Amino acid sequence: MNTPSHRNTIFVEKAEVLSHDAYAGAQYVLRIHAPKMAARAEPGSFAHIECDHALPMRRPLSIMRVDPDTGWVDLLYKAVGTGTRLLAERRAGEQLSVMGPIGKPFTLDPERRHPLLIGGGVGIPPMVFLAERLRTRRMEGFAPFVIMGSEVPFPFRARPSQVLVPGMPEGTIACMPLLEDWGIASRLASLQGYPGCFEGYVTDLARAWLDALDDDGRRAQVAVFACGPHPMLEAVAKLARDYHLPCQVSLEEFMACAVGGCAGCTVEVQTPQGPAMKRVCVDGPVFDAAQVFPAPA
Repeated sequence: MNTPSHRNTIFVEKAEVLSHDAYAGAQYVLRIHAPKMAARAEPGSFAHIECDHALPMRRPLSIMRVDPDTGWVDLLYKAVGTGTRLLAERRAGEQLSVMGPIGKPFTLDPERRHPLLIGGGVGIPPMVFLAERLRTRRMEGFAPFVIMGSEVPFPFRARPSQVLVPGMPEGTIACMPLLEDWGIASRLASLQGYPGCFEGYVTDLARAWLDALDDDGRRAQVAVFACGPHPMLEAVAKLARDYHLPCQVSLEEFMACAVGGCAGCTVEVQTPQGPAMKRVCVDGPVFDAAQVFPAPA
């Protein structure tokens, strides 16, 4: 059964496929009309989506963008298994059952106005969503920096950034055009030698940026948010520890029910009372990084 805190907040609706764009590396951006989900989604929440009418198990997909006014939701995913490969065949005009928004979202600290957002691979969508939310709060002084990493071509056409960013290694100029158009600084990292990208890990690029900041300003103003593969999140958690920064991570786990009933997505976290098992779907997917990746004893 779902926990009381999530009752009347998760909706099942028939969503029309509005568009479905393919990118290199078997990546897809699916836009659906799901007005109930679009009205209530928060950065870090996800959708549990029917991939094909003949496939009973749904798949969890992170929400990348929403438009509450018109009701569309964008989902970026990579076709890697039976379900997502079937989903990749869906065309505009078709209908799919979707459930959402699900999960605990990111929490912003109004005092930390220079958040560092790090997304790796299919962990990019929550960072885009969070960046867009921060864009709406620009008058409060929020000025995020977004780092994205991928070992397959990015699901957008990168371009040279016109936004100066302190600490960037020479030649690291590639950015996500959407973020650039929003006035949000971003840089890309990869080990594949893509033009304008930092050749290394996202955490190495993050360290270069953090080292270029004033010590007092960094400690008071920066918070870290991340989503991506488990090894990347572990490295981001260590980065945050090294700089004494608060850090939230969004975990990626296989899910069956996605509403807390099956407990198939549990992970061990550290609490004041000791280790505990938490469900990624409803207790997360966002957790304090120190709870999931504690410092070595």
